[in-house]
Order: sequence, then C-alpha cells, then structure tokens
Amino acid sequence: GDRVAYVVALGGYSAERLLPADRVVKIPPSISYEQAAGMMLKGMTAQYLLNRTYKVTKGSTVLMHAAAGGVGQILCQWANHLGANVIGTVGSKEKGEIAKANGCHHVIYYRDEDFVARVNDITGGKKCDVVYDGIGKDTFPASLDCIKPLGLFVTFGNASGPIEAFNAGILAAKGSLYMTRPSLAAYTSSRADLVETANDLFDVVSKGAVKIAVNHTYALKDAAQAHKDLEARKTTGSIVLLP
Repeated sequence: GDRVAYVVALGGYSAERLLPADRVVKIPPSISYEQAAGMMLKGMTAQYLLNRTYKVTKGSTVLMHAAAGGVGQILCQWANHLGANVIGTVGSKEKGEIAKANGCHHVIYYRDEDFVARVNDITGGKKCDVVYDGIGKDTFPASLDCIKPLGLFVTFGNASGPIEAFNAGILAAKGSLYMTRPSLAAYTSSRADLVETANDLFDVVSKGAVKIAVNHTYALKDAAQAHKDLEARKTTGSIVLLP
C-alpha cells in the first residue's frame, strides 16, 4: 500500500540491476506522483552536489551552468535556500527569467557575454567557491577562471560533449584548484545514503523551499518526440511521460 519510487542511477549498475529492490524509497503523502517522477534523479543529484560534493553554506558563492535546466532550477533554488550567492549562466532572455524565478541572483547570458568576465565583475574579483558544470566541453577550461584559489570545479554532466585530454597541471596554474567528476550511483551506493538523500529532497520540496517544475507532459507513446524536444533545448524543467 506504500507509494514508492525507484531510483535508478545507471552509472555503475548492470542491466540486471536496473530495478533492484534496495533502490526503492517511500514517497511521503506531501509529494505527488508527478513531482516524484520529475524530481528523483535531478533532485537527488542536486542534494549531493550541494551538501556533500561541496558543502554550500550561507555566504558561499556558486556558479551554476545551465541554470534554467532541470537540474539547474533545483540547484539554484536549493543553493538560495542554503544562503548562497547564486550566479547562473543561460542561453536566452526567456531562460534568464526562469533562472531568476528559481533563486538565481545574477544571470549571465553566455551567448552574448563573456561569463568569466561577468563572474569577475559580479564577485568583485573574488570569484566563486565552487562551479557546478553539467555542460562539459563548451565551458571548459573557462570555468576554472571563475574559481577562487583552492576552490572546487564539479563537472557532473556532458551536455556539449566530454572534457577530453585533461592536463592536471592546469589546476595548479589556476590556483591549486580541486576538480571532481561525481555520480549519483557512487553517492547513493549504500542503502543508508540512498534513503538519506531522498528524504532530504522530500523535506525541502515538502517545505516549499524547492519547487519542482513539471512544465512538459507527454503521452508515453510520444516518448520519441519528448526526446527530440529535449535534445533541441525546447524544454525547461522536468518532463514527465504519462501512461
């Protein structure tokens, strides 16, 4: 009788383990099925990025690439809730408004502006404690110039392609930076970590600190079109397929 959600993090899991019983978490009454469908992977990714990969606290300065995207919207809201100064990059004025509505304090239009120069201007030359980058190839290595010495570069996605031929010496040249490539599978590999991560997400959504935008719904038979629209960047927020 319990409402449950499967959390499937493909990285590190074989085909035979796509839906193992230990990946089930209970959905509290305060969370709708549509919210759960639209938030589990993205929201749990945001949870570990903000609370474990780098511990964002009041006064932290963070840069979010693709701030109007599905993960980006959650990251911006949650980081704002934690008291961070949130800077986000977007590709259009429309997406800029979405980012602002989701807690982004400073919006940079990367197609029209040099995002490194704008970050330097916004922070008064102090730069960011951490950069969260789900874009990959197109924003590297420029993202490193947005980070203060001893800061952290988190590359968690490859929307524009993977970062290739990485020379570790560049981290020293840019200020003894740290760099990590995390995955949800690793951060929720134990049952205890999975449940804690999910429950933390449920808590901030239930309290209204983070709102889940299910902006696009498609019939399950139209899944191919949903993928085409996603690849063409015609969507924002979460996409849910309905039976």
